[in-house]
Amino acid sequence: MNQFGLIARNFSSSSAVQSAIKNVTVIGGGLMGSGIAQVSAQAGQNVILVDVSNDVLAKAQKSIGNNLGRVAKKVYKDKPQEGEKFVADSLARIKTSTDPVEASKTSDLVVEAIVENIDVKHKLFKQLDEVAPNHTIFASNTSSLSITEIGSVVKRKDRFGGLHFFNPVPIMRLLEVIKGADTSDATFNTMLEWGKAVGKTCVSCKDTPGFIVNRLLVPYLCEAIRLYERGDASARDIDIAMKLGAGYPMGPLELADYVGLDTNKFILDGWHKKYPEQPLFKPIPLLNKLVAEGKLGIKTGEGFYKYDKK
Repeated sequence: MNQFGLIARNFSSSSAVQSAIKNVTVIGGGLMGSGIAQVSAQAGQNVILVDVSNDVLAKAQKSIGNNLGRVAKKVYKDKPQEGEKFVADSLARIKTSTDPVEASKTSDLVVEAIVENIDVKHKLFKQLDEVAPNHTIFASNTSSLSITEIGSVVKRKDRFGGLHFFNPVPIMRLLEVIKGADTSDATFNTMLEWGKAVGKTCVSCKDTPGFIVNRLLVPYLCEAIRLYERGDASARDIDIAMKLGAGYPMGPLELADYVGLDTNKFILDGWHKKYPEQPLFKPIPLLNKLVAEGKLGIKTGEGFYKYDKK
């Protein structure tokens, strides 16, 4: 079943998790947060999307509306009126707020999708822990930080876990569900069922650096950068080799540019600081140089390749 078939099935089905999680608060109105808000609303849940910036929230609402319109055209292509109702109903379930504390007071699940800075995350979760109902589950969408460490500042350690989505959230089917050192089985199972209810294929992983995807992907990208840095092969040939030899849709240096070289560096630096003895996590001079020069990949028009900025 494709992603849109899965979405359509979820619109009309009542999952058991709906009784446990009806109200979802998403903290962070960027690409990830707005995507998480969208798939939650599509699945029939009430959502409060929170960001400190009203401009970010307005942009997120517009983006969600456009994305829902695209979904409606595919799912309800022969029933345009039903499609319009689906868009209107989904949007009606999403409210916005600039106050994370107030937005968490009626929440069954809080998903944090803010900056990858553990101090900022600690400050947020400490605040929310004081006001959220006892049953509320806290989850982080972090891609590189430890779930156990993020949750170390809250009292509800048994109701804290990881929900790592992939960008763009409405399209990418995978959800990594992470069990921290203190996450209870009940919390983990509820998160797993919730992930399925919002149309995702869930995989579970322990609280290990990068979980499954990034733990394998980031070292692979870094080894490709090191190969290029040594002069062993050109960027183009490395990418062609992996596309034609391994069947990958993108080469590693193309993908590094797409993800953002600053993001790759940030993850690598964090892992190296925590695990200095691991050779795969060692800093890469070429990567550091490109980031220092502002050559971050597609978003700046140049990384390992040059791009026409639109």
